[in-house]
Amino acid sequence: MTTYRYSRWDGSQQIFGIDEDDIMDSLADDMLSNGDLNRALRNLMQRGLQDQDGRQMPGLRDLQERLRKQRQQQLDRYNMDSVMDELKEKLKEVIDTERRGIDERLKEARRQLEEAGDSGEHLQGPMQMLEDRAERNQEKLDSLPDSMGGQIQELQDYDFMDPEARQKFQELLDMLKQQMMQNFFQGMKDQLQNMNPEDMEGLKNMIQALNQMLRDRAMGEDPDFEGFMEQYGDYFDPNRPASLDELLEQLQQQMAAMQSLMDSMSPKMRDELEGLLQSGMDPEFMNELSELAGMMYDMFPFEDMANEYPFMGDESVTLDQAMELMGKLRDMDQLEQQIQQVMRNGNVEDLDPEKVEEHLGEEARRQLEQLQKVIQQLEEAGYLKRKGDRLELTPRGIRKLAQKALKEVFSELKKDRMGRHEIYNRGDGGERTGETKPYEFGDPFDLDLHRTLFNSVLREGPKTPLSLRPEDFEIHRTEHMTQTATVLLLDQSRSMGMFGSFSAAKKVALALYWLIHSEYPRDHFSIIGFSDYGMEIKTDDLAELTWNAWVSGTNMQHALLLARKTLARQKVATKQIIMITDGEPTAHLEGGRAYFSYPPSWRTIDETLKEVKRCTQEGITINTFMLEANYYLMDFIDKMTRINKGRAFYTDPSQLGRYVMVDYLRGRRKRIA
Repeated sequence: MTTYRYSRWDGSQQIFGIDEDDIMDSLADDMLSNGDLNRALRNLMQRGLQDQDGRQMPGLRDLQERLRKQRQQQLDRYNMDSVMDELKEKLKEVIDTERRGIDERLKEARRQLEEAGDSGEHLQGPMQMLEDRAERNQEKLDSLPDSMGGQIQELQDYDFMDPEARQKFQELLDMLKQQMMQNFFQGMKDQLQNMNPEDMEGLKNMIQALNQMLRDRAMGEDPDFEGFMEQYGDYFDPNRPASLDELLEQLQQQMAAMQSLMDSMSPKMRDELEGLLQSGMDPEFMNELSELAGMMYDMFPFEDMANEYPFMGDESVTLDQAMELMGKLRDMDQLEQQIQQVMRNGNVEDLDPEKVEEHLGEEARRQLEQLQKVIQQLEEAGYLKRKGDRLELTPRGIRKLAQKALKEVFSELKKDRMGRHEIYNRGDGGERTGETKPYEFGDPFDLDLHRTLFNSVLREGPKTPLSLRPEDFEIHRTEHMTQTATVLLLDQSRSMGMFGSFSAAKKVALALYWLIHSEYPRDHFSIIGFSDYGMEIKTDDLAELTWNAWVSGTNMQHALLLARKTLARQKVATKQIIMITDGEPTAHLEGGRAYFSYPPSWRTIDETLKEVKRCTQEGITINTFMLEANYYLMDFIDKMTRINKGRAFYTDPSQLGRYVMVDYLRGRRKRIA
């Protein structure tokens, strides 16, 4: 029975187990398709990867999607027009309290007049004055404008009769002042509470000094920021800026948040809120703030920072909560922009895990930190190395890709009907096969003593001394191994990439390289890529090889010429060329330069077949693997094989590995008579 033990997370548990080999396997397909290591790493960071237990480590796309869902939840929850509800309710409460207060004062005065009776004649005059004032106040309350801003402005000149209503109105004004100031200065709510006229005057002086610094900078002068902070630094606690630029950045972000709030409201509510906030401020104070806003906008336009959010929810939100929500949504937007930037450049280290945790939780932070360790793992394992700002494969990394390619090719070979990918032929010399054979005249006397003595016992029975006859002798069977020189011609023309053939051809090239390097180290193997020209490719560059998207031409003639010269330097009996292509020759060398023609000219065909004849005369076998079949192509290949006596295989990219590898392994061993 399987048992499980659960414990509290303490940060030390391994939540995702993936080693460097798994990471390299995940990179392999991209490397084979595109030949760009940094692009393959970017794609890996975007999609994430799986460990050996099938668990998925989320990539940047997953983080981005979760961030978008988190933002959408906020948009589906709140109604931004509701920010006015709290203010409307407070203003209505002020007016209702004043009306009730007027009624109560009148009732109280009338009650006192009635209790006084005839002796209260002296109260008649004050009572009349009170009733006249109450009537004027009621008329003024009845004639208040419809807009909240207009009501605020009228009430500032209104003579309240009820002390509680007067206090509530002053609290409302203070709140509007606080909110207006917070549109510019983040975190000033505590400093703005319970400010007396002298404090407000000091705040106005601070804004005037700030405006002067901005004017000085606009004129090319050096503002006295240190003097400014020495006098007014307390207004910015606890997030006191260290420089004028940092202060301006804070102002820019806060103003952008307020602009986002305005843009996310309906036009009617937006106009009403603007008028309401301005109505609570002293005109001179508003002029200073308007100047500050204008200079900030001229110096640092923030349209790209202020976003309109389509809120669709029903839940009410206060003005303070709305401003806090705008800041949170802006942070989400900035984090998403950072994720998008990292997805483009691959520098996953630029993402701040703390920001990710703030919006997506602790688990997302751990996932990001694991993603950030991927490149470090590959470097420490010796698969990657840094060259300037770029990463490159090390020889060990190239071998790893080649091993994976070989494994994939052999996995396809095992699906063959015969179930085999190697064909062994017996001969003299080489490695033992584990089998024996009766000795024949001319065989090397590599005697299997056990089988030889056993044959004597079977013939004459167990006795001593043993009597041996010629027919008792058995020798070890061995494989006859030949040393081979192989040049792989890899078509890099545009059609190979456009129709998806190049990645399959490149995978086979890597697999063949590793097979020869690991199993037949004495063999020579080289690669020549060709499109408009042929060019020798170092095996260290094979992993990052790609097709030529911007040139036309399939210059087989130049490729065969280079292969023939390469093989001429090899002192071995067996020389072969393996060519993988998807088209007939459309280019050849004329005076050292490529001549291109499509459809192929007779001159190109003739020059290519001449090079085939030269290869044939030097004992070089050409085996061709065609990834396309049409009349002109088949006619050319038929001519080439009749000249060279090599073989031609017509296949598709998915079957290419099977044919190439089987052919090499079959050609690697010969039966010796």
